[in-house]
Amino acid sequence: MTEPADSDTPADQPAAAPASADERRRAPRPRRIPRSAAQQARLDARDPAFEPLPFPSYSADDARRPFTDKLDAWFAARRWQPFDFQREVWRNIADGASGVLHASTGAGKTWAVWFGALAAFEKASSTPRQHPEPLSVLWITPMRALAADTARALQSSAAELAVPWSVGLRTGDTSSAERERQNRRMPSALVTTPESLTLILTRANAREVLAQVRLVIVDEWHELLGNKRGTQTQLALARLTHWRPGLQVWGLSATLGNLSFATEVLLAPVATPRVSVHGALPKALIVDTIIPDTIERFPWGGHMGMRQVDAVARAIDAARTSLVFTNTRSQCEVWYQALLDARPEWAGVIALHHGSLDQQVREWVERGLKNGLLKAVVCTSSLDLGVDFLPVERVFQIGSPKGVARLMQRAGRSGHAPGLPSRVTIVPTHALELIEAAAAREAVDKRQIESRDTPEKPFDVLVQHLVTVAIGGGFDARELYRELLHTYAYRDLTQAEFDWALGFVEGGATLRAYPDYHRVARGTDGLYRVPRDDLARRHRNNIGTIVANGTMNVAYLSGGRIGAIEEAFISRLKPGDVFTFGGRALELIRVQDMTAWVRRASSSRGAMPQWAGSRMPLSSELADATLSMLARAAGGIYDEPEMRAVQPLLELQQKWSALPEPGVLVVELLKSREGHHFFCYPFAGRTAHIGLGALLAWRVARETPGTFSISMNDYGFELLCVQAFDWEAQIKNGLLSPEELDHDILASLNSSELSLRRFREIARVSGLVFQAHPGQQKSARQLQASSGLFYEIFRQHDSGNLLLGQADAEVLLQELDVRRIRLALERMNASRVVLTRPNKPTPFAFPLIVGRLREKVSTEKLSDRVERMLAELEKAAQR
Repeated sequence: MTEPADSDTPADQPAAAPASADERRRAPRPRRIPRSAAQQARLDARDPAFEPLPFPSYSADDARRPFTDKLDAWFAARRWQPFDFQREVWRNIADGASGVLHASTGAGKTWAVWFGALAAFEKASSTPRQHPEPLSVLWITPMRALAADTARALQSSAAELAVPWSVGLRTGDTSSAERERQNRRMPSALVTTPESLTLILTRANAREVLAQVRLVIVDEWHELLGNKRGTQTQLALARLTHWRPGLQVWGLSATLGNLSFATEVLLAPVATPRVSVHGALPKALIVDTIIPDTIERFPWGGHMGMRQVDAVARAIDAARTSLVFTNTRSQCEVWYQALLDARPEWAGVIALHHGSLDQQVREWVERGLKNGLLKAVVCTSSLDLGVDFLPVERVFQIGSPKGVARLMQRAGRSGHAPGLPSRVTIVPTHALELIEAAAAREAVDKRQIESRDTPEKPFDVLVQHLVTVAIGGGFDARELYRELLHTYAYRDLTQAEFDWALGFVEGGATLRAYPDYHRVARGTDGLYRVPRDDLARRHRNNIGTIVANGTMNVAYLSGGRIGAIEEAFISRLKPGDVFTFGGRALELIRVQDMTAWVRRASSSRGAMPQWAGSRMPLSSELADATLSMLARAAGGIYDEPEMRAVQPLLELQQKWSALPEPGVLVVELLKSREGHHFFCYPFAGRTAHIGLGALLAWRVARETPGTFSISMNDYGFELLCVQAFDWEAQIKNGLLSPEELDHDILASLNSSELSLRRFREIARVSGLVFQAHPGQQKSARQLQASSGLFYEIFRQHDSGNLLLGQADAEVLLQELDVRRIRLALERMNASRVVLTRPNKPTPFAFPLIVGRLREKVSTEKLSDRVERMLAELEKAAQR
């Protein structure tokens, strides 16, 4: 378990082990042009690692000066004026209230809550204090890079305001020396992550250490709300409010579509008054698109991306500093290399940043961004969140952002200061993404931001929490159960469910013969504690809810770690093979001790790593906005530049078939040499289309058996079968009915294999298997084998195990997104079905066919075959 450096995939890579001084000198950096010694010294001297300042000494005059006067002077020195929403937050914190602040990126949310805390908690004194305030503020952030940046901002502002507060940082990157200092005396304000806060809760004196905390700030709450890290945060807040009933909690967010729900979840355990504050500011957000010179009428995924490199390079030239966001790490590597090839003179002023790169490499890039010494950085979501890079003037989004909130979040990385405009330029990688770009701009203008849900009663997180609090001083079962009921996630937890979880950590019905699973035992005083020190150490080493895919370190034989890469990718290579990683061509020498040892390759190109779980589906909000754009096109309205660019494509789609619209479901039936094709365009996102395709194929084949090939993208799916089906009659007979959905969807897929896959993650979070031990890390194969064994044992001998039920529920909700499938089916069932029989694949069908062919043939053969198909289709279109 670890904390994320970015959220490019559901699981991030483990942090690097501390490097020696020699390794740090040899650590790889992006290629750069020579600089003067003075330039390089200035860059290297500004290390991004947070170092706490010594406790400052202030004069008696500083101590007596009213805080409001010092605050006015601080704003005046920057020629700023506090916004109304900031003053509103200051008043609410002073009045003892809790709340959620929703404001645009770069609007000043940090200063709203931080200055509110300083104003409310700073004690007037006639003489300067000799020691800082005890730990009064906890600041929780979802990412380590964001934590370090936040800590620097809090520390510098406190010093500038002559407030005798110390600021500390506690994350997976914090040095052992700094941890030891904090163990002796906590700072006045501690910036941390959910995992590191949970680790503090395992201390025997946790209650004593955290008893004086008066305010908890949860930054980027939207990033935590929808996952188990958010549940982990809820449990920590419940523990803190149990110890201090008057605790104030504030959440910060820039992109929430359901603010009231987010407020309810965060503040469920809080007893103080609750408020929601909207930071409505006239911040300009510019969304534009780089439109290619030529657009094919038959698009296929990714074909247009590299043709845009020169246009993107010209746009980067016109800005001082730019961020180029990609949706996947593989795409990040490709675009970094492509831009460097297009502008060789940018070597040294263009860099690469994603979560699999070593921490020192990422920090070098962040330092260059902050100091304005980099022209551009190609990155993933590793730079999504509120790290403050003022020099960034422009943001590029390669491909569709797939979500309105994501686009706004990334746009906010430019003009990251109150009053400055933010600009994001979308770079489509295929023609249909031009429609998404126009739809995204309209959705941003209307602030149609995605809502986020939250996990309900995840028992693996509960089991982990029971062991955590058992280590941290022990717990009374009845008291802890009442505490859990104050969290939103476990508000409906029954006594029987709690008793099961408690029995499970005591050994459970099937594991009672194994001492290592007796993780909690009841003492003579009635409190539950962890009976063995080795069990406590093992638990601490595996705290967290982030389950990493099996990764290997990548390191030079000559010394220096480059980063971490997925074990599955390395396992397909043999010594001597070349692959591209971190913007370098590397030759694999050997694999040993979970490390891929490499050296620089003489060739400039190699295999591109693929990371699991990195494809993001189109959000419902952006899908609806795209359908609205298509409806206008169906009516002959092309009033956006992107829509005018794809007008020939859409007119051909309308001529050969029809255009999907809200309330109109387009189905295409086509016969070819391959067989009988069924194309359907629900615009529900690729994840839902996987389930929808399997569901419809299973329902059709119940009466007449058949074998189907399935292809899907964000717009629709294709079913291909050698035999013909009467699809029109099937639709009239209820093919699209949402009734019996849960049963049918599980029957249509290998549900037991899907449940096993989910159980692997649940087993790690609940402590059945361990991702890491001191000095060693298990391979993905070992973890899968261990979790699979538990899965089979529980299925056979403990069928009532709640972790099994959780695995089945997560398959429906997360693997298959059954809620979105249900909504899609309901909409499809209520829509007017336009069933067409085109003679050739339509522009919307063509990318689905190419997607299916891509799984069967090599890239070379695919390219040749696509060219032949395109020539045929263009010839037909010109008739």
